Amino acid sequence: MTVLDSAAEQRLRESFARQGAMATLGARLTHVAHGQAHICFDWAPGLSQQHGFIHAGMMATALDSACGYAGLSVMPLDAGVLSIEFKINLLAPAKGQSFRCEGVVLKPGRTIVVAEGRAYAIDDGQEKLVASMTCTLMAVQGRPGVAAL
Repeated sequence: MTVLDSAAEQRLRESFARQGAMATLGARLTHVAHGQAHICFDWAPGLSQQHGFIHAGMMATALDSACGYAGLSVMPLDAGVLSIEFKINLLAPAKGQSFRCEGVVLKPGRTIVVAEGRAYAIDDGQEKLVASMTCTLMAVQGRPGVAAL
């Protein structure tokens, strides 16, 4: 694992703090390193579906952001990233008190980055893999309205 320099880590944390979607989830950016990001959040009624599990759309949102921040961590400081495609596999009901979404870069590139995400439910101290994602990200530079956030 390669540690990020302080400027790169600060950029990721400041960007995360501006994400309204992550605030809605009550999510926290708990780990960042070169090519890696972890996002954690707790179960809440507003995030659940009719059976009390975390809604698939909420899980997809958190995994997409984990992959996005993993991708952003390998970009130059003047670049941003946007997701251009993802596929999620829901492997088990997302039942637990808390959840950890891990993003890791599989293939960095100047324009396209491919990342993988995994989501774990933590229920009574036991972790269970509940979802996986493959995410393709596009590097964005010099585009008005999409700053290197």
